[in-house]
Amino acid sequence: MADVFRTPDEGFDDLPDYAFEPRYVDVDGLRLHYVDEGSGDPVVCFHGEPSWAFLYRKMLPPLVAAGRRVVCPDYAGFGRSDKPTDRRWYTYDRHVELVSRVLVTLDLRQATVVVQDWGGPIGLRWAVEHAERVARLVIMNTGLFPGRRVSEGFMRWRSFAERNPDLPVGFVIQSATTTELGDDVLRGYEAPFPTPESKAGAAQFPLLVPLAEDQAGAAQMRAVSEELSRWEKPALVAFSDNDPVFPYPQAGQALCELIPGAGEQVRIEGAAHFLQEDRGERIAEEIVRFLGD
Repeated sequence: MADVFRTPDEGFDDLPDYAFEPRYVDVDGLRLHYVDEGSGDPVVCFHGEPSWAFLYRKMLPPLVAAGRRVVCPDYAGFGRSDKPTDRRWYTYDRHVELVSRVLVTLDLRQATVVVQDWGGPIGLRWAVEHAERVARLVIMNTGLFPGRRVSEGFMRWRSFAERNPDLPVGFVIQSATTTELGDDVLRGYEAPFPTPESKAGAAQFPLLVPLAEDQAGAAQMRAVSEELSRWEKPALVAFSDNDPVFPYPQAGQALCELIPGAGEQVRIEGAAHFLQEDRGERIAEEIVRFLGD
C-alpha cells in the first residue's frame, strides 16, 4: 500500500449547501466515503475529475424530495475518501474495483446510475457489470475511451494536467463552468486537497485515459461500450451546450446511437463541463421526469 493522506475532517466544515452526513466503509485499509440520503429506489451519482460528492449537492434535495435514495461515493483519492500519495497506485481497474466494493455493502436494487466525466467510464462499467441491480442510466458530459481519437479540448486538458501535478482545483472547476463561482463554493471543491501530495489521484486521472488501443483501460472501455450497445433499459442522455471536452451535440449523440434504450438527447442550455454546478436543479427536474415516465 502506498502512503495515504487523510484530509482532516475540519477541512469540510461549513461548506455551502452541503450538510450531508459523511458515511464510510473500510476497503483494503482505506477509509472510503459516500453520501447516502433519503429513501426509496436509489439514484447513484458517480463524480468525475477533480470533483467529489460536493458536485451533486444541488441535485440531492430535489431527488430526495421526489422519494429517492441518493448515494454519492467518493473515489479513493477524492473527497472525504483516503488518498494514496503515489500516482502510480491509481488505475482504471482499481477505481472500479474499490467503488464496487463500497456499493456492494449497500445492496442496491432498481438503481438509477448517474454519470459525468470520469464517472462515465467508472459508473457505466459498474452498471453493466451489475446490470441486475440497475434500472436506468443518466449519462451527462462523458464518454468511453477505447483508445481512439479524443477531442482537442481533452488533449489541452491532459497537457495542462501533465504540466501542473499540484493541480489548481478551484481554477479547474471555475474554468469549466459558465457560472461565476463564489469563494465559498471554490473552497468546497478545494477542501479535499490541502496539499500537493493529497492531489495524486486528481493529477493522475487525465493520464489514465487511453490514447491508443493497446493502452491500459482501452479494452475494458471497449467491453463496456459493447455491453451498452445491447442495453435495452431506459437511458437519459443529457449534455450541456458549452463543453469543449465533450462537444454538443455530437458527443451525446454518439451515445444515443449506441444505446438502444436511449431516447433523444436532452440539451442542458447555458452550462459548461460541470453541468451539475451550472444547472443542477434543472438536471434534477429532468431526472425526476425521466423516473416518472
